[in-house]
Amino acid sequence: MTTNGILQIVIFFLVIVALAKPVGEFMAKLFDGKRTFLHPILRPLETLTYKLIGINEDTEQRWSTYTAALLAFSLFSFLFVYALQRLQGLLPLNPQAFGTAQVSPDLAFNTAVSFLTNTDWQSYSGESTLSYLVQMAALTVQNFASAAAGIAIAIAVVRGFARQQMNSLGNFWVDITRATLYILLPASVLIALVLCSQGVIQNFHPYTVANTMEGAKQIIAQGPVASQEAIKMLGTNGGGFFNANSAHPFENPTPFTNFLQMLLIFVIPAGLTYTFGVMVGDRRQGWSIFAACALLFMAGAFFLYWAEQKGNPTFEKYGVQTVASATQPGGNMEGKETRFGIAASALFATVTTDASCGAVNAMHDSLTPLGGLVPMFNIETGEVIFGGVGAGLYGILLYAILTVFIAGLMVGRTPEYVGKKIEQKEVKMAMIALIATAFSILVFSAISTVVQFPAPAKDAKGQPVAQSYWNPSGPPITNYNNSGPHGFSEGLYAYSSATGNNGSAFAGINTNTPFYNLTMGLAMLIGRFLFLIPLLAAAGNLARKKKIPSTSGTLPTHGPLFVGLLVGTIILVGALTFFPALALGPIVEHYLMIDGKLFSMLLFPVWS
Repeated sequence: MTTNGILQIVIFFLVIVALAKPVGEFMAKLFDGKRTFLHPILRPLETLTYKLIGINEDTEQRWSTYTAALLAFSLFSFLFVYALQRLQGLLPLNPQAFGTAQVSPDLAFNTAVSFLTNTDWQSYSGESTLSYLVQMAALTVQNFASAAAGIAIAIAVVRGFARQQMNSLGNFWVDITRATLYILLPASVLIALVLCSQGVIQNFHPYTVANTMEGAKQIIAQGPVASQEAIKMLGTNGGGFFNANSAHPFENPTPFTNFLQMLLIFVIPAGLTYTFGVMVGDRRQGWSIFAACALLFMAGAFFLYWAEQKGNPTFEKYGVQTVASATQPGGNMEGKETRFGIAASALFATVTTDASCGAVNAMHDSLTPLGGLVPMFNIETGEVIFGGVGAGLYGILLYAILTVFIAGLMVGRTPEYVGKKIEQKEVKMAMIALIATAFSILVFSAISTVVQFPAPAKDAKGQPVAQSYWNPSGPPITNYNNSGPHGFSEGLYAYSSATGNNGSAFAGINTNTPFYNLTMGLAMLIGRFLFLIPLLAAAGNLARKKKIPSTSGTLPTHGPLFVGLLVGTIILVGALTFFPALALGPIVEHYLMIDGKLFSMLLFPVWS
């Protein structure tokens, strides 16, 4: 690792620390119904919104009603996005004349589910599939809607801890309106202008045909990119206008925009930890959550940076310089932009998978085996290392419930958290959420390994030939695919990303098939709704309880001991659940890379 690279990671983290308090304070005031500096401008628009949709902002909802409102909103979002994709050939702002030939029913289903769940997984290339209207009216709008819904859910869960002897968690329609009007919209407008100033494009021009120096023709895709880019990062959505995502110079042209985009991914999730402390009446609780996230983030960032800077030791045998110097970066530069280098690429990969963002400025499929292990494990923790907008906070609060429960078992007393007794129902709901997501990742990965990965086929010269994939609507689909541990890692990463509502990929795998589009769509729904619904149920139960005073036997949940227990619980649950699968993928691939073939064959004969 280099001094420059280490400084990039440290400076980024220090800026996040500085932003967490003011952003968190603002959100706490906003969702407590207090006046903010934006109210003189936006309050009239807020009240007009309530009148138009027929909502009384003073009427609150029980957890079941709050959940029903969320599900109704999500269903409408799905139908809206699905219909726009299928009808794009009949709609305006489509200079490329894209139609149903580009968007099959199974792909439209997958994309609609993806954007309503804040996953933004893309089994397609945006610039060759979707019209400008669909990119804006369907995908960009849904980036706002899904992000605002995530924030609303997190606030409702926090109210469950903050309130006592109440049957309500707030009003979903009020929370989502405030999240959109006061946070996402104004910030996105300013961010889009900044991105435009740096070279991110924003237009409605047809694609440009250019003649290259060699005399060939090149099609240069364009479109309204900056507006989508802003909310893509701020809302931890991750869906790129272009297939190359934030590695594309039209989306991410400079080191400054790269740094800004990483800040945008973390700023709301980090701020929400402070919001939690303010709303429960003890800011130390928020800082303890922040500290746990920070420890896991820094560990992942530096481990990934180390793995990529170390590179592939096989190259040393051939005299290739792998140590960084004044003339070359060393390490593993495969799949990375020279504009950003190894450190910024490793940091971006860590940030985007700590949060449920999924935007990439380098290809995760080209990371070293141990480097690729980091983003995969980040997602499999439930993306609670700051996490997505809202999703990260309510996810780590689930782990906080488990942590105090385990600690209570150790000392033989009823567990408590921020003045609330954690009893049978809360623990059951937490376990349902964890089991549902683990089931989705592991079972779908296992099925896809059998159904979608036939035995490697080779021609007479020993070269790989196209593989056949199941396609119930027509003839088998063929495509070259990786085999062995890396091929397994690609499938495992795909379902981890879908269930974790992340959206990034080991992109060597072709997922635009009916099997993947349908099963990954189902995995996204499980990861979103079977995770948050149990938590809302637990929050509703907590809100009805009285707060109890701390005693000498109460575990302090604002100090280093609790932070260590929380981090340990997150790692332990992840390790016990996913280590066997990770051992068959990136871990055995690492041993193969370092010439430990015999060792890996003894340990993992399945790949021999």
